[in-house]
Amino acid sequence: MLERHFMAYSEGRDFMFCDLCGTMRTLSSTKHAQCPLCKRKISAKEISGRQISYTATAEDIRRELGISIIREEKVQLQKTDAKTCEKCGHNEHTYYSRQMRSADEGATTFYVCTNCQHQFTEN
Repeated sequence: MLERHFMAYSEGRDFMFCDLCGTMRTLSSTKHAQCPLCKRKISAKEISGRQISYTATAEDIRRELGISIIREEKVQLQKTDAKTCEKCGHNEHTYYSRQMRSADEGATTFYVCTNCQHQFTEN
């Protein structure tokens, strides 16, 4: 009896989440929603007419799309002879570093060959 009550509550409240494992169901067709983890399906009729809402921040969207914000700032170019150009073999480059990923990961260094303007990055 308690199990039936819990399932009814769960299905009424979190109809897009699997009542067995809690994973968010995906709408894999117009006929049913399926749990990607345990493969349990429910009929689309069971969720028809219900509203789904969620909040996504701009940062969530940027992270999902792999977009990073590059702020307009003066970049201080430095010169190095520690790299050899893959394109022309010249060994003088200008470079600058920028934090492109999360703070706990290293910065990305951008190199430009002073001879042929070939560009490459190093993480």
